[in-house]
Amino acid sequence: MKFLCSSCGLRMDSLHFKQEGLMNPKLTSICDICLTRGLNADDYANDAVATFAKSLLYTFVGKEKDTAQPDPIVKNKKLRKRYEAFLQDYDGNEIAKRQVKRSDLNLAMIKSEDGKLDYVPDQDVTFAQNMEKMGLRVDFQLNEVDYIDRERIRAKYKYRCQYCGRRGRSVDHKDPVSLSHNNSLDNLTLACAECNRIKSDMPYDLFIKLNDQISGVNKKLVKYENALGTLKEEFEHHRRYLAAQVHLKGVVNDPELNAIRKENKKLQDAIDSLQSDYDDLRMTRKSYFDTGWKLARIKQNNDII
Repeated sequence: MKFLCSSCGLRMDSLHFKQEGLMNPKLTSICDICLTRGLNADDYANDAVATFAKSLLYTFVGKEKDTAQPDPIVKNKKLRKRYEAFLQDYDGNEIAKRQVKRSDLNLAMIKSEDGKLDYVPDQDVTFAQNMEKMGLRVDFQLNEVDYIDRERIRAKYKYRCQYCGRRGRSVDHKDPVSLSHNNSLDNLTLACAECNRIKSDMPYDLFIKLNDQISGVNKKLVKYENALGTLKEEFEHHRRYLAAQVHLKGVVNDPELNAIRKENKKLQDAIDSLQSDYDDLRMTRKSYFDTGWKLARIKQNNDII
């Protein structure tokens, strides 16, 4: 859920509008960044937030009716998009949230919006670079596993992903390093790049539980990978043979060479078809994990904001 702040004009996660109340939580007409400025939520109307608060029996802090509003603090639409993208990156990054308080982030945002900090978050650079240029220190290099330990893990598991069974080289932390900072060998396993990305900060027990439920899918992925590997190797062999024959014959257009090209075309078509099916299965599997992780987080949080 995202709301538009009636003061700065930025659209951001609803958590930026939520405060604790004596009985029920409060939703404010302006975001926490603008509250940090010392602005008063009672001076601003916000119909969307007011309606949502009413439906949840939350207290709404702000004008009841949407009267004429002052110009937004961030007047330029392009700049608003850049700030919104930066806030979204922060809200979704556990490493950053554990090291940088929201109050410190708000102060940096205010300095940038007011021109006291000569930098506006840029969507063309990494989140880490934006944080640094905003004056916010985050150590994203929590993974301190050295080269020898990485090679030891790869050799131990024979370069096979311990989640899906495909070939892999990514040394993965069972308990996410962003949460545990645990770089011990007991916390390390081997993953393919895809499983490593999908798992990300997901708790190990949940990932294993979800993964165990699709063991048949994982076996299919291994078969796809093996079949594609065989076909691609055969195609490459045919390609090299064709190049060699062209060189030996000294001609490009020849019945024998054309026959080889026709076989190569059939091989390429088979590879493309198999690759398409493989990619569809991979995307379906990723969606399955994404949904499972999202539902688990929703289940842990009884509140909808």
